[in-house]
Amino acid sequence: MAIAIKSIPTLKNDAAKAFVQNAEAAASKRATVNFSRQVASTRTILKKAKMK
Repeated sequence: MAIAIKSIPTLKNDAAKAFVQNAEAAASKRATVNFSRQVASTRTILKKAKMK
């Protein structure tokens, strides 16, 4: 039995502009994670295990 394909809604005019602005604002607020301590710890463990 076939399933009907639903159309994808398309944003136009003001809705599209608002969506892009919100997306850019969210991307600029995105936090970065500093894993330098974890990387240093991992290297120490690998060094002790003579794997690196």
